[in-house]
Amino acid sequence: MQINKMPVSLCGTWEMVSNVNFDGYMIALGIGLYTRKIALKLKHRKVIEQVGDQYVVKTLSTFRNYTLAFRVNEEFQEFTKGLDDRHCKSLVTWEGNKLVCVQIGEKKRGWAHWIEDDKLQLELHCEDQVCRQVFKRVV
Repeated sequence: MQINKMPVSLCGTWEMVSNVNFDGYMIALGIGLYTRKIALKLKHRKVIEQVGDQYVVKTLSTFRNYTLAFRVNEEFQEFTKGLDDRHCKSLVTWEGNKLVCVQIGEKKRGWAHWIEDDKLQLELHCEDQVCRQVFKRVV
C-alpha cells in the first residue's frame, strides 16, 4: 500500500537534546577513533521536509552534513557519504507512526524516527548496538 502523506508529521527543524550510545553505534559501523571523538562533541540538527511524495531528511552539524531523499515503500541505493562511506540498499516504510529504514549492505543496520512527548525520537542500530537520539523542535 502506497502512503503519500505522513501518518504523523515529522516535518520541521529539530535540535538534539540527548544522544545515548552514539560511540557504540559508530564503533559497530567501523568509524575510526578520531572521527568518533569529533562526532561525539557535535550537536546535530535535523531538518525533515516533504516535497510531493518525496521526503528529505537533513542531518546538519558544524563538522559534516548528510542529506537523504527517498520515497516511502520504494527501495533505493544509498551511499552513506561522510558517515561510514558505504553503499547499501535502503527501504523506508511507515510502521504505525514510526518512519523506519532498513539498510541492507555490509552491516545489518537501520533507523526509525517518531514523535513522542512532542520530541523527535531517532533510534539508530547497527549490528548489536543501538543509539537513541532525542530532538526538540526549533521554534
